[in-house]
Amino acid sequence: MDLFEKIQETAAYIHQKTQEYNPEIGIVLGSGLGGLVDELEIEKSVAYKDIPHFPVSTVAGHKGQLLFARLKSGKKVVAMQGRFHYYEGYPMQEVTFPIYVMKALGVKTLIVSNAAGGMNPDFKVGDIMFIKDHINLLPNPLLGPNDERFGERFPSMHNAYDKDLLKHGLETAAQLEIPVQQGIYVGTTGPTFETPAEYRYMRVIGGDAVGMSTVPETIVANYLGMKVMGLSVISDLGGGEVALEVSHEEVLAAVEKTVPVLIRLVKEILERM
Repeated sequence: MDLFEKIQETAAYIHQKTQEYNPEIGIVLGSGLGGLVDELEIEKSVAYKDIPHFPVSTVAGHKGQLLFARLKSGKKVVAMQGRFHYYEGYPMQEVTFPIYVMKALGVKTLIVSNAAGGMNPDFKVGDIMFIKDHINLLPNPLLGPNDERFGERFPSMHNAYDKDLLKHGLETAAQLEIPVQQGIYVGTTGPTFETPAEYRYMRVIGGDAVGMSTVPETIVANYLGMKVMGLSVISDLGGGEVALEVSHEEVLAAVEKTVPVLIRLVKEILERM
């Protein structure tokens, strides 16, 4: 069974379980950001372990279910509570498989979120950064034969994080008086955190924040014709003169403090779309 057939089978199963819910907006919730779903009115949920061909997340802070919700505006949303990472040992096709499925379910707009290490000297722990572009240091998820049923062989990435969505997000943050940053996200394989020299290198090549996710999903979403908005919570800082030790637990703790603000911001962004 090829990828296209797997996606059709997976989408058919989800349609059956959700009575053809057909969401317009997809959300990928990153490390520690699963609390966003507490503010959504969940109408249906499907566990990853029950979905044909779906991987299962192995990372702390990632619960592992697809949540279907309706916003006050009436728009329908599907949220991934738990994502998949290349460092877990999944092939890129499995890391990005849920994005293909979201497209098959009807999603046109994707919001991706993550916890990221900050390299910009103007950033502080707990900042919310809108991603305006990325630098990919991961294997490209589109390597291999191209299936024209999905998209063209050489998709453009000139507007990877949709400029109109970015403008909408920044305007919403300003109206809510929530201070935010903008920056370039560097995607790496992980699972190690960066060395001081790597932090400096990524800063030199133009990065403002670094993480182990988001870029593969964004590439595939653009390939499939979806619009993407990206948000990072700055969970730790690197690249200075003094090397700072960081742990996954510290990352989750830093993110947790920012979650209520991020929840408020994302809810308003969604409602005003």
